[in-house]
Amino acid sequence: MTDTVGFLYPGHSAEDEYPRLEALLGRAGAAVRLPLVHTGIGEDAHRVDALLEMGSAHRLAAGARELRALGAQAVVWACTSAGFVFGWEGAHEQVRALSSAAGLPASSTSFAFARAVRALGAGRAAVAATYPEGVAEHFRAFLKEAGAEVVSVRGAGIVTAAEVGTRGRQEVLALARAGDHPAADAVLPPDTALHTAAWIPDLEEALGKPVLTAYQVTAWEGLRLLDRTAVCPALGRLFRGG
Repeated sequence: MTDTVGFLYPGHSAEDEYPRLEALLGRAGAAVRLPLVHTGIGEDAHRVDALLEMGSAHRLAAGARELRALGAQAVVWACTSAGFVFGWEGAHEQVRALSSAAGLPASSTSFAFARAVRALGAGRAAVAATYPEGVAEHFRAFLKEAGAEVVSVRGAGIVTAAEVGTRGRQEVLALARAGDHPAADAVLPPDTALHTAAWIPDLEEALGKPVLTAYQVTAWEGLRLLDRTAVCPALGRLFRGG
């Protein structure tokens, strides 16, 4: 049986990660489909007011219904920043509204990060964000509500998802290294506009610890919603099983 997890993705910046993830999981023996539907973004800006509008219920509802029509068995809002800026309770309400609109189990990338940190037993996390520092601090607060200790936060100050999507392997490695901290058990680059899926083993080798990236945890969370697991070392320690 093929499991189908649908993703709502704002705009266009790094959506080519979804077929890449599907291919990596398929080569590892996981029968999974990862269709996505694009949502309108309003203004492309890593700014709290713009992100609150980007993640608003009316923007997510139409796409959620479209994913159900595509055969999705669960839905994930695949935008980290337009989830955690709502705060812990607000992000829960966002997911409840998404689940109601889709008629399916639902989650978001923000909650995926919180659960993945817990699954790895990584009590102390370092955030290596593309966002401006002020937005990145909202992610710290969200992870704190989830019970994680954030030992450092670094924001690269990039304002638009379009710019983030142009970053290549060396720039992603540099971002992760710059955001690492000696006390951290894991490093989290949280932006779903950042290409990372092909380079997770490289990132973990370079840092010598787990690296949790947005696409990786989003796919993992979607499978979790279906009570499924997949062993796929190409997607890092989170997918190694056990």
